[in-house]
This record gives sequence, structure tokens and C-alpha cells, in this order.
Amino acid sequence: MFEKIEILLRQLVNSFDQIPKERKVLLQKLSAYIKEKMLANEDINLVYICTHNSRRSHFGQVAATIAASYFKIKNVHCFSGGTQVTAFNTNAINALKELGFEINTKESDPKNPLYQVAYSNTQFEKCFSKLYDDESNPKDNFVAIMTCSEAEKNCPFITGAKIRIGTTYKDPKEADNTEEVINTYVERFKQITTETLYAFSLITQQLKP
Repeated sequence: MFEKIEILLRQLVNSFDQIPKERKVLLQKLSAYIKEKMLANEDINLVYICTHNSRRSHFGQVAATIAASYFKIKNVHCFSGGTQVTAFNTNAINALKELGFEINTKESDPKNPLYQVAYSNTQFEKCFSKLYDDESNPKDNFVAIMTCSEAEKNCPFITGAKIRIGTTYKDPKEADNTEEVINTYVERFKQITTETLYAFSLITQQLKP
């Protein structure tokens, strides 16, 4: 893992006390599901869903990937999707670059490029905007993690989801076209990553001999 990202994760692990109790209850549901799949030696499929699949859902996908890597939890596969197709937001991309990720365009669709978001020299996530039931996402046996209240409201049922968890986050786009844009996006990614790290940390604690 790139050093800057690993340093960030170590810092965030030390801030679990900032997570509200009600959020921890939701995150414990995610942790319990992951642990169940681990003990059964089954794939762990996490699908992060928001309206446009442009900001928070991609942050969730990336955050879960690096959290699993940090805690050395195997067979975790992370995805994202939306109720509409747009594009991976430029401000979200710039925030990830600021935090130490290396991002390259792999397929250049002018309206919706595919990006390779690398967190080490050999590990990366593929990010592009898509519907949550896109062919590239799992069709069953996955966790649907709702990252925005609009998608949570408009998608009362996600076909194929084993469980559904509503960990919604404030939209960073409120800072678009302001001087605080990068700081706002960086803080939102840190928030999502801190909560995801917390969920994964519970598993490692429970499985200690």
C-alpha cells in the first residue's frame, strides 16, 4: 500500500471514538455479515449505492477495499452503483489524489470514463458510474450499503441483496465551486473510511484467539 494512504489509515483507526453510537450500531450489522461470510469461507460482496454513483458510493467502494487490505481480510469484493448513470465526479477524483491514490483513465468515454484507482503498485479499483444492477455488479448474495438518503428513499427494495444497511452521508457537492471544495471532499472520504475501518476492526477483534 502506498505510504501516504497507510499513514492515513493508521490515523483514522485512532479516531473511532468520534463515531456516534447510533452509527456504530449500523456498522456492527455490516461487521457481523462480513464475519459470517469469512467463517463460511465465502466471497464478501459489498455494493455501495447512491443516486448518481459519482461521489459517496465510489468513496465507499474505495474505502472498503483499502480497509479490507489494511486488516488483511480476504475475499472482499467492492462495487458501487446508482439509480442513475452520470460520471465519477472530478472533485471526488481530485480528493483521492490529494490523499495519495494514483488515478488513471483506462477507457475514455467522454461522458463516463473508466478510472483505475490505485492504492499500491499492484492493487486498484475500477471506478465508473453505473446502475446498481449493472452487469459488472453482483446479482445476489451481497450487502447493499446506501450512502445517500435519496437512494435510500427511492430504492425501498434492492433485488438480490442479502441485507441492506443505510449508512447515509452528507453530499460533498454542496462545496462545489467554493474554496472549500477539496477539503470538503477529503473530509467526507475520511468519514466514510473511518466508519468502514471500524466495521472491519470489529471482525479482527472478535476473531483473535
